[in-house]
Parts: sequence; C-alpha cells; structure tokens
Amino acid sequence: MSNRITLDELKSYLWNSAVLLRTHIDAGSYKQYIFPLMFFKRICDVYDEECAVILKEYDGDEEALEWEENHRFIVPKGYHWKDVRSVSENVGVAIVNAFRAIEKANVEKLHGVFGDGAWTNKNRLPDELLKDLIEHFSTKTLSLENCPEDELGQGYEYLIKKFADDSGHTAQEFYTNRTVVHLMTEMLKPQSGESIYDPTCGSAGMLISSIAYLQQQGLEWRNVKIYGQEINALTSAIGRMNLFLHGVKDFNIVNDDTLKNPAFIENGQLMQFDLVLANPPYSIKQWDREAFSTDKYGRNFLGTPPQGRADYAFFQHILKSLDPKTGRCAILFPHGVLFRDEEKEMREKLVKSDLVECVIGIGKNLFFNSPMEACIVICRTNKVPSRRGQVLFIDAKNEVTRKNAESYLEEDHIQKIAQTYTEFIVQHGFSAIATIDQIAEFGSKLSIPLYVNINGDKDSEESYTLDEALDSWLSSSDAFKESYETLKYMLYENDGEKYWLK
Repeated sequence: MSNRITLDELKSYLWNSAVLLRTHIDAGSYKQYIFPLMFFKRICDVYDEECAVILKEYDGDEEALEWEENHRFIVPKGYHWKDVRSVSENVGVAIVNAFRAIEKANVEKLHGVFGDGAWTNKNRLPDELLKDLIEHFSTKTLSLENCPEDELGQGYEYLIKKFADDSGHTAQEFYTNRTVVHLMTEMLKPQSGESIYDPTCGSAGMLISSIAYLQQQGLEWRNVKIYGQEINALTSAIGRMNLFLHGVKDFNIVNDDTLKNPAFIENGQLMQFDLVLANPPYSIKQWDREAFSTDKYGRNFLGTPPQGRADYAFFQHILKSLDPKTGRCAILFPHGVLFRDEEKEMREKLVKSDLVECVIGIGKNLFFNSPMEACIVICRTNKVPSRRGQVLFIDAKNEVTRKNAESYLEEDHIQKIAQTYTEFIVQHGFSAIATIDQIAEFGSKLSIPLYVNINGDKDSEESYTLDEALDSWLSSSDAFKESYETLKYMLYENDGEKYWLK
C-alpha cells in the first residue's frame, strides 16, 4: 500500500502544526518555528531513505552509510529527529543542539539555515508544547518517495501564504502574490543555463517561479545559477529552505543589506546577470543616502534618490546588475516612481537611456493586507531593433479576479498581459506605444493613463471592510497625484483638446 502523501493531506498536516502554536506565540512568529522544524524532519527522513538504498546497493555494508557522497545532507549520530523525539525534558535545548550539529556537518550548504528561534524559552515554548509539535510532525514520513520535491515545495509555498494571511502587515516583507510573480516570469521567459538574481529575495518565491517556468517548458533547469540577497535573517533562511525543498541545489542566498553591502561582486564591480526579478521594499526612509551618493560601484548613475524614498536606489542597483547583452528585469514598484517630481531628473535620464521597455499597471488588492495598486517595470539592456526608442504601456488594472476577499490573476489575465508584451502591440483602452521623444513631451513621466486611451468605464463595485477602506484612503496620495498629472497634460496639449498617444 502506497504511503504517498496527497497535496491536500500535506497542506492540512503542515497547517495543523501551526495551529498547535496558537495562544502561545504571535502569528507573525509561526514561521520562525514551523519552517525549521519541518526542514529538520525532511532532512532526517530523506537521510533514512538514502540509508535504506545504500544498504541495499552495498549488500548491508554499513561503512557505506558514512560516505558523504551518498547523501544530500549529513545527519550526525545523536542528532537525528528520532534522537530529539526521544527527549522528554529540555526539548528546546535538544532541538537547538540538533540544528547546530547539522549546520556544522553541512557548513557550506546549511550554515545558519535554521535561524535563531527562542527554542529554549520555556515560558513561550514549554516542553509539552514542543513534544506535541514533534509528535505531530512524526505522524508522516517526508521522504522523497512519499513526498517528492515539487509537491513538498507546493506545500511549503502554501504554508508561506497561510502565514502571510494570518500575520497581517508583516507578511509583505516575505511574500509576494504568486500570480503576480507568475506574470513577471512569463514575460521575461527564463532560459536554460542563465543566471537569475533577486536583490530583495524574501522567501525566494520569484527565483523558484523561474525554475518552475523552465520545468513547465520542458527545459533543463538544473544548470541555472540562482542568486539572492535578503536583509532579514529569518526570511533569508526561509528562502534557502524553500529552494532546497524545491530541489534546487545550485544557488547562493546571502543575508545582508543590498544597498549597503551588495553581496555579489566580481573584479571590484557588481556581478551582472541575465535576468533579475524583484519586489523591493516600497519607499523606505531608513537607508544610507550619503554613502549611495558616492557609491563605489557606480549605482548612482541616474542620480541620488531622496532620503524618504529609496525606490530609485534599488532601481539603479538592478539596472547596474544586468548583463549588457542579455540582461532584462521585471520590478514591482509603487506607481509613484513613474511620475513623482522629486525623482524627475533621474527619470529623465532613465527614459533617455532607452532601458525601459514596458510599464504595466496591475489591479489593486494584489498585495497582502493592502488595497494599493502597483506597477511592473520591465527593462532590457539590448532591445530588439524594432523596439528601440519606444516604451509599451499596458493598463491591466481590470485584469484581476476577487473571490473570498482574495485578489489574484487568473491564467487568462496572465496570458493576455504577457502576449501583449511579447507581441508589443497596441490595443485600444489596454495598451499603447510611445516614443522616447513623446515621453519627453510629457516631462518624462511614465504614468500609464498619459499614454493608454482609457475609455472611462467605471470599475465594478466592490465592498471593503472599514480597515480596508481606511488603508485605501491612506495609500491614495500617489494615485491622486497621478490622476492630477494626467488631467493636467490632457488639458495642456493641443490648446485644451484631449490628446492621447495612439
């Protein structure tokens, strides 16, 4: 009889582990304990599975069990899941000791991956609770045979999303709506053998989406080089675990501040990549503007952003990280980067550089616990000749489905947007193409309504909770400014006649 775990069973199993923590710790801290424990269980179950295969292949020769090349990860004696499960007192200490022993035995791959949760704090995590958690995880065997990498990866992604739903506003620091990520990947079309980078990688969802795209296309994905940097130590550890659980082995995720200490340097310069996907933190104020103004890597080639908005610092870092021949990027930004006055000079240089290939406005509520709308900016270092000197604008704010208080892009939405970009075509009310000279006439503003002939249809009515409505009102400033700028240019051009680029 097969012990294969169905995806529904896996999801229930994983989420019920978190339910055990309720009333003991805040929802925002679930990930700090559930992810490392799950990863520990997976490592040990796969190790046992490998041992069974080794004994069969080597006719019971137990010496072969010690050969590192026979294992994905080494589990030192005395620090297996079964050893921790047998402990009845000071369970937190046993867990921490096992984590550190496994990290030390696999230092090149797993250093720091289990994080620094307060496992030994008995007020927060008493022995009885930890025993319950361990017994719950022990009800299933997370071997490769029972739970292949792609399925465990899906379960892990499900848990990340559930934690995002459950933990409120802290969620956006490590989770980006996967349907939006799918769209970004679909437009950039990763290729076998390429290098892929995310400078603010969170839980590595964008990097994993690139791998998934290659797998779906039937392309070789094991030769892709994956790079990421994440400022939050726990989140970077979650990202590393996520990649391992998806079967990705060739990757380098670094925990550090991308603006202050970029991790990937080659011959004194920023490393350059074929493809960059990113969702940088929006308009952060706490960053070292003075250091960036004299950046030794030349990341201020467009200028130095204002202290209150670091968006163009991340933008320039990404552009500097693109390979001059194959480089392309898709970045999620707030709409303000398209028109704000304080970034005007940088935006003028950006437009003149002819790096921007497409600007896409996506619908609201696609970000956890926020109704804000965002845009995707696609840049390319080496545009095909027919697209040079031009930018495609896509108004996709209505391409969204809202169901059970959740908004997402359906496959039809993704394909419509991606196809419009791939074919680089004009569709009335949906997309438009503007030349660099035409954009300059609009003050180098990249606001989508300036170029796409919006037909004025009203959005369908939607209901919001009081909190959603308040959040929407608080985040509406940039949207109001964008609408004002659009109206100003509409009235200004052609002696007051409405003027739209076709």
